[in-house]
Amino acid sequence: MSREHQGLVPSPDPSAGLPAVVERISYYQAPQQEANEAAAVPLSHYFWMLSRHKWRLMLFVSCAVAVTIFVSLRLTPYFESTATLDVDRMAPSGIIGQDAASRASSMTDSDTFLATQIRLIQSDSVLRPVVQKYKLQPVRTKTAQNAVGDEAPVTLPYLTIIRPAKTYLLTIAFRSPNPVLAAEVANAIANSYIDHSYRIRLNSSEKQARFITSQLEELKAKMERSSAALVQFEKDLNVISPEEKTNIQTARLLQLNTEWTRAQADRVAREAAAKLARTGTIEALESLPQGEQIKRLSDRMAEESERFAVLKTQYGPNWPEYKRAAAKLTQLQQEYEGLKGSIAKRVDAEYREAIDREKGLKDAVNETKTDLDKLNEKAVLYRTLKRDADADKTLYNDLDRKIKEAGINAGFQNSAIRLADLARPARRAIFPNLRINSILAFSISLILGIIVIFLIESLDHTLRDPEQIQRQLQTEVLGALPVVKAWRGHLPGVGEDGKHRDFFGSARGQANTYEEAVRTLRDSILLPSAHNRPKSLLLTSATPREGKTTTAVHLAVVHSQQRRKTLLIDSDLRRPGVYHHVGLVNDKGMSNVVNDDANWRDLLQIPDGLPYLSVLPAGPPSRRAADGIGEALRRILNEAEQEYDIVICDAPPLLGFAETLQIAALVDGVVVVALAGQTEKTAVASVLANLKRLKANVIGLALNEVRSDMSERYYYYGYYGKYYSRYYKPLSS
Repeated sequence: MSREHQGLVPSPDPSAGLPAVVERISYYQAPQQEANEAAAVPLSHYFWMLSRHKWRLMLFVSCAVAVTIFVSLRLTPYFESTATLDVDRMAPSGIIGQDAASRASSMTDSDTFLATQIRLIQSDSVLRPVVQKYKLQPVRTKTAQNAVGDEAPVTLPYLTIIRPAKTYLLTIAFRSPNPVLAAEVANAIANSYIDHSYRIRLNSSEKQARFITSQLEELKAKMERSSAALVQFEKDLNVISPEEKTNIQTARLLQLNTEWTRAQADRVAREAAAKLARTGTIEALESLPQGEQIKRLSDRMAEESERFAVLKTQYGPNWPEYKRAAAKLTQLQQEYEGLKGSIAKRVDAEYREAIDREKGLKDAVNETKTDLDKLNEKAVLYRTLKRDADADKTLYNDLDRKIKEAGINAGFQNSAIRLADLARPARRAIFPNLRINSILAFSISLILGIIVIFLIESLDHTLRDPEQIQRQLQTEVLGALPVVKAWRGHLPGVGEDGKHRDFFGSARGQANTYEEAVRTLRDSILLPSAHNRPKSLLLTSATPREGKTTTAVHLAVVHSQQRRKTLLIDSDLRRPGVYHHVGLVNDKGMSNVVNDDANWRDLLQIPDGLPYLSVLPAGPPSRRAADGIGEALRRILNEAEQEYDIVICDAPPLLGFAETLQIAALVDGVVVVALAGQTEKTAVASVLANLKRLKANVIGLALNEVRSDMSERYYYYGYYGKYYSRYYKPLSS
């Protein structure tokens, strides 16, 4: 047997119970708080959610597909025939003139053009002859309902016009229960559209010719007037072409502006040089263009000064070499002063010259600009007159030519739209498409089912998954007690016949998953604090009927089966239930200790077959005793903790009963029992908050009535049950 499976079989030696399940307890150990906060819901959790509802999802999808197939088979089949039109944008619509040339240049936006043709095919002028010929029933719009007789616009509901991508083709598809009628209607619509296009072009040409003729005489008189005005202006101006003269003046102005800009830059540079020269400093003079000479002279003066200083120090003023050096230094200083003055004069002269040149260029620019402005005014008027004259002449010539072209092209019947492929009767119905409908029904129902599953799970605020509980409530899940169904064995207690049923492993030797879960819960409470185990435990819940009493009884039984003295106290004096589970009488108990100050040891009872388990029943229900249980229980715990290995207290639900808070403050640890799939997270959070406010030691949470479909973490219960039924052997007496 593998190590994993060995840990699941209860050991015959009770003392070996603790170490045997250490490995199993590791599942329930909560991670650190920081890890809980940072952990995200794993992707496998969502797959588990789908697996949990897979049969419901499969049933929903199957029903949707079946209904779709049934409805599709009941529908009337429709056949579709398609006629194809070739929209040749290069085809001429006339013999001569612009209509005889390619039309592509006037229809650059092919998408807009073809969209326009599609709307024309759907127009009333194209569809009405077809509807009347084949006696089709048109669908009338809301505005058409108020129209009278044949004046109402018509539309065909089963007509579809499509342009294939990247082509100049238009497909006209029509559906009908009669395949022959569908083909004939599609061809009739195509021919009606071609005839309608020709009529539009013919009417347009005739109207154009009539309009141009009426405007021709007026344009002729206007052309003559504009030409005469242009000739008279040229005579008055005495210039053949004002535009050419304007171009010459413009070029001269640009040249003068360029020279003026350069003169300004030169004047600014020379002005800066003059200011530097006036300062008289060596650095300023050396930065000038003429500063190279004075720099060399300055360097020589520095060398002679150093030499003179050395001679003065070594030989004194009477030495001949000293006198020659002093004379030479004086000569260099005089040359330096003279050169500095000449440079300053030269720079100043260049600055004045730059000012004069800038002023002269500025005057020339202003004069040229004035002349150009006057000439531009006359050129503008000239261009206006010339443009009017040319426009009138061009318009007159165009209209005269169009009149002649319209007369010739009016009888030309070539069209840019041709019927490329006739519609033929279809062999198979296009609607309903059973395959596509089934695929769509399957896909849509599957998506909707998944959405509903996720929505249901997101709206479920009950306690289910241990990982989510640890992450949201920041508390450990100590154990999960599975649901025990009738066919898998009964829990111990008092049956309907009044007879007591044996506890697991005590007499009949039958193991089950519930037994293992209780052992796991017990070890989860005690093992983490092996060196400082709690001597007293309180089992409570948020609301009634969550299984806290059953859990407390079985927890006490399991601990006593390890041959450890265990005391089980029924502290629920309002609704006692411990006595019923262990087959005892409830005539005396905890209420007598509180009300009558009786000795609690005299009221203890020992269940049959459990010699290490002592039970203190609640006694007759008493509200007064429930209110004063705190002091009595404190005294009992102080004495019992010295005699028993552990004291387990069963108390009322914490929400709504004050005595539970008193008991929680007295015991070493509190275990909160919650009903999986029914207890709200908010209720448990409120319980934990109250216990935290009391600074009670909350050991963790125990989930009761857990089913394998509540979380992917509970799957092992079903596996363990099969395992036990195959491999477990009864304990020896």
